[in-house]
Amino acid sequence: MKSILIALAFTASISASAGATSPNLPATCGAKGASFDVKLEHSGHTLAQPQPGKAMVYFIQNLGPHNYIAVINVGLDGEWVGANKDNSYFSVDVDPGEHHACENVKSHFSTYGQLVELAHFTAEAGKTYYFKADLSFGQNEPTLQLEAIDSDEGQHLISSYPLSVSHVRK
Repeated sequence: MKSILIALAFTASISASAGATSPNLPATCGAKGASFDVKLEHSGHTLAQPQPGKAMVYFIQNLGPHNYIAVINVGLDGEWVGANKDNSYFSVDVDPGEHHACENVKSHFSTYGQLVELAHFTAEAGKTYYFKADLSFGQNEPTLQLEAIDSDEGQHLISSYPLSVSHVRK
């Protein structure tokens, strides 16, 4: 019941591109050609609280034992905000209101060389939101899936994974 209430309160509308491949990135993502240096911090982490007047958004990469894709870039409202690799997570504070998220992975398996997944959501001050990226391989092409998840699943994954600290390569 709690997860249903969270889902309703979240008012997220996931616009699925269902792991669509695209030679051009949508404006939601960020500047074309961005790449990140990513380091993982394996020391224990506690969940951060949103700054006053802000919401907190966690982006979690959940590839299970198949860490064959090194880096998934994450964009929010047209700016790259970070990247995950090897089953990791990071968080960002956002202002209340509507936001557009993008996850992008350069894939050697995809026809166009990139997988893109999009979502949008409405954030409320003081709330925490969780998004999980899953990558799977079908018969022909890999698919990237970005989905909003409830706080129980989000907190469980975060407790299992290292923190991703990323910086845009210059």
